Amino acid sequence: MDDLTGMITRTAAQNRETIEAAAAAIVRSGRDGGLLYAAGAGHSLAAVMETFFRAGGLAFVRPLWDPRVLPLAGALASTAAEREPGLGRRVAEDAGLAAQDTVLVISTSGINPYPVEIARHARAAGARVIAMTSTAASAAAPPRAGERLYELADVVLDTAVPPGDVTWPPQNPVTAPASTLLTTALWTAVLRRVDEIWPDAPRWLSANMEGNDEVNSSLVERYAPQIPEL
Repeated sequence: MDDLTGMITRTAAQNRETIEAAAAAIVRSGRDGGLLYAAGAGHSLAAVMETFFRAGGLAFVRPLWDPRVLPLAGALASTAAEREPGLGRRVAEDAGLAAQDTVLVISTSGINPYPVEIARHARAAGARVIAMTSTAASAAAPPRAGERLYELADVVLDTAVPPGDVTWPPQNPVTAPASTLLTTALWTAVLRRVDEIWPDAPRWLSANMEGNDEVNSSLVERYAPQIPEL
């Protein structure tokens, strides 16, 4: 597994400046009464789940998603939905994005209409856009929405996942996708930097430890008007 730990170390080092920029944007939104919106489709929804209602995670996060992009609701249908023009735009429009918000769009390839439209609408609304993507994988694939996700972002967290998202065996990779591992590592690095900038940021506590339900209930009361998914 040394190659995987090395991949995480290299990715974190190569994104040092963008981790700083992403954390600063997120802190600004939280302090200004805005939200961090997190969007992704397919298996990128695993990374969205890491941002939302997570023990130790930020409380002002709202997921941007549509049930049709969830593979568990139909695997082939979710792939088709991600490629469908207009769905991402509608999801973003319905969220009511504003200038005080930050939008994190997670997509390894960053070429399909769904993530691109969300980023495009977020920019038009004046929100800051953070892309968590692989510029190498994106550059190797034809854009299906006229632009690539990283071209629309204010901040690019580059996972450097190889095209095809396979890493093993080294000579001819066919398995062991790394995108979930690397997106989680980058998000963890962002959370650590957020804590350094804003130690008192509102965070969820583990619901399985005594006494934490009261804290979480107060956060739900505070943010439910902005985050109906709570």
